[in-house]
Amino acid sequence: MRRDDICIYVNAANRASLEAIAADRNSSSKAVWRARIVLATADGLGTNAIMRRTGKSKPCVWRWQERYIEEGVDGLMRDKTRPARKKPLSAHTKLAVIEKTATQKPVNATHWSARTMAKAVGLSHRSVQRIWAEAGLKPHLVRTFKLSNDPKFAEKVTDIVGLYMNPPDRALVLCIDEKSQIQALDRTQPGLPMKKGRAATMTHDYKRNGTTTLFAALDVKTGEVIGECLPRHRAKEFIRFLKKIERVVAKHLDIHAICDNYSTHKTPQVRAWLDKHPRFKLHFIPTSSSWLNLVERFFAEITDKRIRRGVFKSVEQLEAAIHDFLAKHNTAPKPFVWHTPAKKIIAKVRRGRAALTHQIKSATDH
Repeated sequence: MRRDDICIYVNAANRASLEAIAADRNSSSKAVWRARIVLATADGLGTNAIMRRTGKSKPCVWRWQERYIEEGVDGLMRDKTRPARKKPLSAHTKLAVIEKTATQKPVNATHWSARTMAKAVGLSHRSVQRIWAEAGLKPHLVRTFKLSNDPKFAEKVTDIVGLYMNPPDRALVLCIDEKSQIQALDRTQPGLPMKKGRAATMTHDYKRNGTTTLFAALDVKTGEVIGECLPRHRAKEFIRFLKKIERVVAKHLDIHAICDNYSTHKTPQVRAWLDKHPRFKLHFIPTSSSWLNLVERFFAEITDKRIRRGVFKSVEQLEAAIHDFLAKHNTAPKPFVWHTPAKKIIAKVRRGRAALTHQIKSATDH
């Protein structure tokens, strides 16, 4: 391969730019040696001398000399686009994969994996993954749901959300519930502490040392929690907890208590006690709607922060840990703020029910 040496004229502005690129430590290495090829050519060096100075091959030197002549300094800062090694998948192929994912199931599984789909359509599993990512499909994930069948769903949601967002004057709004069957679990072997490159460890098996039930009443306004651990969660224990609330809450305040539909909250004994204490007004959430009771958010927090990873050799240790968490929580409480209006919740549930009805009808027709 032979070619006569060429001469390149570099004006003062371009020379300054090229020298700056070559001297800048933040410049990419390929931008530096390209700039040096052009500067050496402008200084009158021949191809062989430039090759020795830059350590590049003859075709490489020629290529970037020609690129500078055609496109100037900007041409040295980018590579030419090259055609893909393989042709991109057609829109028809992508659509076929998406349709198969959404409407069919593999013969011996409940959902597609990238490799089973790749085998079914004759593509690589990486191609299937890219198609799914572009379409936002995640066949390996499933979300649980439950639509309430309570005939008074809209009425109850409006009532509960109204208490959250517009609480009555001279009243305290409490979210009451029980976290039942909390187990005092002791691990069969001691775990190892966390260290660099390794998470803390805990045995998968455990020893049960009894259970307790946490009765809790969350103050919607302040975030404070009235709590008590009792061995069972019958009407008797529920009334005992209501008596504790009666003692703690200032006498001049009405108490609006938000509860779920657990039968313990509706027994004749409970109703009789409530009749004798008219400042208590119970508001029941719709069935299958525990997400509407804010105290459930507190239960999630105490479970995650204090109970799940705890080691308890007795029920007494478990209850002591719970009471300690309650005391520390109440020193600096933070309320859970409800933002979603009732109308939005009701509309969303109606859309969900319409979609579910349509799905059931389609399945029946087929």
